[in-house]
Amino acid sequence: MSRNQVLIGIVVLALLALGVGYYYYEKSSPTEVAAAVPAGAVPGDRTLGASSAPITLIEYAAPMCPHCARFNADIIPLLKSNYIDTGKVFYIFRVFPIGAADVPAEALARCQPADNYFQFIDLLFRNQAKWDPEYGVTDVHGALVSLSRIAGMSAGQVDACMNNQDEQKRIMAVAQDASARYGVTGTPTLVINGEVQEAGGMPWSVLKSKLDSLLAKK
Repeated sequence: MSRNQVLIGIVVLALLALGVGYYYYEKSSPTEVAAAVPAGAVPGDRTLGASSAPITLIEYAAPMCPHCARFNADIIPLLKSNYIDTGKVFYIFRVFPIGAADVPAEALARCQPADNYFQFIDLLFRNQAKWDPEYGVTDVHGALVSLSRIAGMSAGQVDACMNNQDEQKRIMAVAQDASARYGVTGTPTLVINGEVQEAGGMPWSVLKSKLDSLLAKK
């Protein structure tokens, strides 16, 4: 879902003012980058694959973004089986909010154990119509509470996660860094070995060709 820079800036500033692939991820072991931070990663990143892989691919996405949901359903399984699981790509996932609801959604995902993070993100993507205000959902809070019950969370736990101001600040800091460092204005945006790709995602054939070309040079 591409949005212009003005809209993104308004969302970021408003949220700061307020203080505010389930099946294919099941057997993965996402890592939270710790003291030794791999190239291209920052502390707190949620990642898949080996940090020693010759290619680092960062995806900036938003839980509310329908294009991200399609990329998650159609492209990520192929990327994972062909490049991440084979040690060719180190994958970093970062949330870049395009709307206010993305912040509590990501905060809830971050409340999951690290090994369950991608499962919850996938749950959000596959159920956008049940919680995303762009689908006409008016009670986003109630919808996220209901969805979180699938992950075994109580209403109290959900509220505690969504009201975590440190997490809200981290989410917005990631978004601001994405704008400043890579000029991100929409989602999904891919950054491959430091090179920013056009926002909106890439067809599998184009992404595969790009990755194979880089690997051939290694």
